[in-house]
Amino acid sequence: MTITHTTLPAPDKAALARQGRAVRKRLQADPRAYQVPTDKAEIFAFGDFLTASECRRLTGLIDDIATPSQLHEQAYVEGFRTSYSGNFDPHAPFIRGISRRIDDLLGVDDNMGEAIQGQRYLPGQQFKPHNDWFYTDQDYWEIERKRGGQRSWTAMAFLNEVEAGGTTDFTEVGISIEPKPGVLLVWNNALPDGMPNEDTMHAGTPVEAGVKYVITKWYRTRKWN
Repeated sequence: MTITHTTLPAPDKAALARQGRAVRKRLQADPRAYQVPTDKAEIFAFGDFLTASECRRLTGLIDDIATPSQLHEQAYVEGFRTSYSGNFDPHAPFIRGISRRIDDLLGVDDNMGEAIQGQRYLPGQQFKPHNDWFYTDQDYWEIERKRGGQRSWTAMAFLNEVEAGGTTDFTEVGISIEPKPGVLLVWNNALPDGMPNEDTMHAGTPVEAGVKYVITKWYRTRKWN
């Protein structure tokens, strides 16, 4: 049987729907927000969310903490995610300030957000099409359930221009987004009814030349541990 969002258990459905409504209302009322014109997913973009100096500082911090990226799903083929990544110290004043700005933008309590993760992609590195929400029929779900439940919203910021490649592609929506320093992307990983949205499938395409740096913060339905 093919596993889809309609066949997976959805224990956090009500919480995802509730948080989705609140964040959607806030973002749609924000004059700085650009909403991608599609009915398949709720995707917003904010230009100049980070300053040039903040982007430079974050890229340096990523270089300090980056290790080979990991995945929950052991069945993924080799090469599925080949970037380097690492979580920032959420208590560091600089990181805490940026994290709080993202929280305030979405209107989500900071204790529901994961630690901000930095990612670095060298030439040839990529993250093949995937969803950020968790498959609740997998063994890792029991761990994630206790750590804060299902992922609701994703916030991802580009930190530098890439010489070639390295776009973020929403494969089901049919859009390809070039890295632009300081731009923040925000998307809802669920449908309005709270079920996981398969159309949030996205990929970090291979970097062809240069290096790509991004930061990502994921939000949960409950307090993240």
